[in-house]
Amino acid sequence: MRVTRSVAELSDVRDELTTGQPLPTVAFVPTMGALHAGHRSLFRIAKNIADIVVVSIFVNPLQFGPDEDYARYPRALDDDLAACRSDDVDIVFTPSVAELYPAGRQVSVSAGPLGTILEGRSRPGHFDGVLTIVSKLFHIVRPDKAVFGQKDAQQLACIRRMVADLNCDIDIVAAPTIREDDGLARSSRNRYLLAHERTSALALSSALRVAARHDTAAAALEGAGRVLALAEADPTFR
Repeated sequence: MRVTRSVAELSDVRDELTTGQPLPTVAFVPTMGALHAGHRSLFRIAKNIADIVVVSIFVNPLQFGPDEDYARYPRALDDDLAACRSDDVDIVFTPSVAELYPAGRQVSVSAGPLGTILEGRSRPGHFDGVLTIVSKLFHIVRPDKAVFGQKDAQQLACIRRMVADLNCDIDIVAAPTIREDDGLARSSRNRYLLAHERTSALALSSALRVAARHDTAAAALEGAGRVLALAEADPTFR
């Protein structure tokens, strides 16, 4: 496994590993680290669909609001590298903020209306930050395929919209959500939850199961809403 920290170093290693005919294919999995079973399932999918797997580990400041958890977001690079090595990742890219956002940067990507609804309503600018870093990483890594989890459904939709609108020649592969034994979706932020908050969070997966039983969107929303109300669970990002 090759660990790279600069754009130039990544480019050199990628070129070194993708020589020959036919050209090896590259699958990319962008992450913010604090890797768990959900991330690692993406690595396995990437390994099955391409010859070379590239993983990025970068906590992206642009997708955090001023009162969010950027400073305390979990960072465990040594553990993350060990997980990548165990899963046979070929290249890991761990750039600094200065490497990806040098002084004087002015251009960013807008998610448009899709980024202002649902989670975007309570996190203004979040999906613009996501698309800006994903676009940059796509240009740096130059993958044939990129794997994203269905857990972050709105993020996945925004990325697919960007790829279509900007004519990115990349296949976006959606991976199923990996859950804990009790049904809670795996997330790096789960470690923040107190016991009663974790119990409340389980209402989300219960609501999704109820919604899936209905044939219309209206009925699904009503059924899911009843589950959330009964659990006094607020699905708004905070």
